[in-house]
Amino acid sequence: MYAIIEEAGFQYRVKEGDIVDVPRMQKKPGDKIKLAKVLMVADGDKISVGKPALDKATVNAEVVLDDRKKKVVVYKYKSKKSYALMKGHRQDFTRLKITGISL
Repeated sequence: MYAIIEEAGFQYRVKEGDIVDVPRMQKKPGDKIKLAKVLMVADGDKISVGKPALDKATVNAEVVLDDRKKKVVVYKYKSKKSYALMKGHRQDFTRLKITGISL
């Protein structure tokens, strides 16, 4: 059984036991949450699709980690112009462990 959920504008295919990194949710590790925006649930040959989301379906998850990703360095350079620019960015994220899918 798997589900397709939407969180913060991104779609994820999840099944029970999966670990998923989503944009920061301001939750503490150990918190239990319900993701209500479930777009599709597939259970073997039975597929339920929402328009746009299923009303009764929920995905239960537990917050594992609330942290920042590794730094991505952006370097711009123009030759013969004395121009060099170096910037870094660290994206905030929340790591979720999917504990259950219910219809």
